[in-house]
Amino acid sequence: MLWIVTQDKQSLINVKEVTVNGKKIEGVIGSASLDHWGKILGKYESNERALEILNEIFTKIEETSGISVTFTMPNE
Repeated sequence: MLWIVTQDKQSLINVKEVTVNGKKIEGVIGSASLDHWGKILGKYESNERALEILNEIFTKIEETSGISVTFTMPNE
């Protein structure tokens, strides 16, 4: 399970997929068998910065040995 605190610190979301869309990082909530929808997790100054944060999320997942992973989206 991947739990992400959004950049604005207003939501804690269990996401199934994280995607970079230009300068935004979006999370897919739900599964293929159920209705699913996306939410913007954070918005950054460039696509390159968004990709760096995606890599940080990946690294956090790799380093965590438990069932659940938590990540807080950086402000910048």
